[in-house]
Amino acid sequence: MKKSNEQTLGAAIREFLKNYRLEEKVTETRITASWEKVMGRNIACYTEKIVLKNNILTVYLRSSVLRNELSMAKTKIMDMLNKEAGQQVIKEIIFR
Repeated sequence: MKKSNEQTLGAAIREFLKNYRLEEKVTETRITASWEKVMGRNIACYTEKIVLKNNILTVYLRSSVLRNELSMAKTKIMDMLNKEAGQQVIKEIIFR
């Protein structure tokens, strides 16, 4: 039988991440890992870097044409990435 002061491993990990302010870095890693799955290999090939800070996702791209196209669909992209993450982590996307 579990004692009341014991916690699950998952809860302990979440508390550790929160205490050391690592939650956003873990979320950024998850978003980065799911980028190719959500956007496809062709777009992922033109992606240099993805940074998540204060719920703003900045995506660095090597193609100005692609940057313009993705900018027009950023609400849809934001929705797809948030759905993949299982929570509302991205409130804005900036393409650079």
